[in-house]
Amino acid sequence: MNNVYDGHVYLGKILIENGVINSQQLEDALKIQKETGRRLGDILISIGACSQEAIADALAVQMGLNRAPEGFWENPPDPSVKGEIARKYKFFPLKLENGKLHVAISDPLNITTIDESRYVTGYKIIPEIATQTEIDRAIRRWYGISSDESLGIEEGFDDEDAEEDNAEGPTVRAVIDIINGALSERASDIHIEPRKDATLVRYRIDGALRDIMRMPKKMHYSIVSRIKVMAGLDIADRRVPQDGRIKLREPHEIDLRVSTLPTTLGEAVVLRILDKSRVLPKLEVLGYEGEDLSRIRRAIGMPYGLVLLTGPTGSGKTTTLYAALSEVVTPSINVITVEDPPEYELEGIRQVAVNVKADLTFATALRSILRQDPDVVMIGEIRDSETAKIAVQAAMTGHLVLSTLHTNDVASAPARLVDMGVEPYLVASCLLCVVAQRLVRRVCHECAEPYQPPVDSPVWGFLNTNGTPAVSLKHGRGCPSCGRTGYRGRIAIVEVMTASREIRELIRQNSTADKIRDLAVRDGMTTLLENARSKALEGITTPEEAMRVASSFD
Repeated sequence: MNNVYDGHVYLGKILIENGVINSQQLEDALKIQKETGRRLGDILISIGACSQEAIADALAVQMGLNRAPEGFWENPPDPSVKGEIARKYKFFPLKLENGKLHVAISDPLNITTIDESRYVTGYKIIPEIATQTEIDRAIRRWYGISSDESLGIEEGFDDEDAEEDNAEGPTVRAVIDIINGALSERASDIHIEPRKDATLVRYRIDGALRDIMRMPKKMHYSIVSRIKVMAGLDIADRRVPQDGRIKLREPHEIDLRVSTLPTTLGEAVVLRILDKSRVLPKLEVLGYEGEDLSRIRRAIGMPYGLVLLTGPTGSGKTTTLYAALSEVVTPSINVITVEDPPEYELEGIRQVAVNVKADLTFATALRSILRQDPDVVMIGEIRDSETAKIAVQAAMTGHLVLSTLHTNDVASAPARLVDMGVEPYLVASCLLCVVAQRLVRRVCHECAEPYQPPVDSPVWGFLNTNGTPAVSLKHGRGCPSCGRTGYRGRIAIVEVMTASREIRELIRQNSTADKIRDLAVRDGMTTLLENARSKALEGITTPEEAMRVASSFD
């Protein structure tokens, strides 16, 4: 975001008056700003208090400027400005009117940019407030890397036969555009896929893939080679899958996990984005509430034992673990984590990155960690028998151990540990709590509106309202903030099982997951299905989205 509103309580007042944030959220953001020096708007966005669009709306009010028209990126730019100028000064030319150039810009008080733009274009600049994401989206669409001319690629260029440095300029620029675009769109993954006539770039946003841009087929080899060079991979070997990592320092510290896969049309590349600048959300913001929140907090407040987070890949387990970990970190305890790789930076803890090439696995790292006098140990994932046994041993010998496990629900977790070779009585002795988690897309806050599904819709059976209209149901009509999808952001649906004395006894007897689940429900556990239904009825997500995710565990 921009410097205009940093520390300006007046901007916060506008956001409060607009009903976008509350005073507590502003107070929390100002406290983080004081500690970190980060921009206030960035902080409000990163803690989930508001969107970039809401900041831009408030900024326009504060400065008495027009907000750029909704969906302006869908219209072509004014032809009086060349693409390289728009790229350099990070604005988008909207229209030329009476010798005045109206531009969408995110930082209208950047006098240097305004003055240089006026000098280069020869027109008086009239700024209209937009988010940098909206501007980048417009630039990618109309000046983007799908244009051979804008990339300076000569006709007849054949990247299959080209050396990397022959197209270094356009290739480097293309890769930067792809990565910056993913960051501005809040993407978790970047897919670069070879097709017959082009290369398709897709971003995974809020769990769903979106087509972003198509590049000339002749660029594919140089793009992939550039990424492989950055990740330290072998560019000459295109016949086997490869994995690597890229560390970026700008615009802030970001880790990219790179995976290549040979296909019949060329190498496909996927980059997983690990943004180290993300502000860690609280458990309440993630979707934990009521008795579920109380149960997990009681478990992490214990001096020793095992707390497990279960769910498929990409269900937010690590984020929840860190949110829980942040609540127990104090100067009086020693907290150590072992991960592959560390996804968050948390003050006051020591983090160990797994390095398989150096024989630093979860198990070997865990053995060394236990000799470092830890109070709390967080293991990124229990993958094998050796790690499982050491984790259980640590939990039984005076350490609080937090980890993740791949199972479908909470009741299956004890059996999974037993399958890994841990004796049932040991699991029963150390287990404190198991949490199962999935993610559903939130209804976009900017365009949410009440609605009722058709009478014959299958969602009524899922909602189980016995035909009674559910007045709190909402969906998003689609707006610039959510990319016309109706969804923005995600929230966890959860079930939390506390290991009561009766449940421990069932685990000790190596009972089935069904028996453990039945007892947990009788003990008051809210199931994943019930939690998904509740969030739909509250209007947090749509019933269609809740039912889609719930179909995986119903």
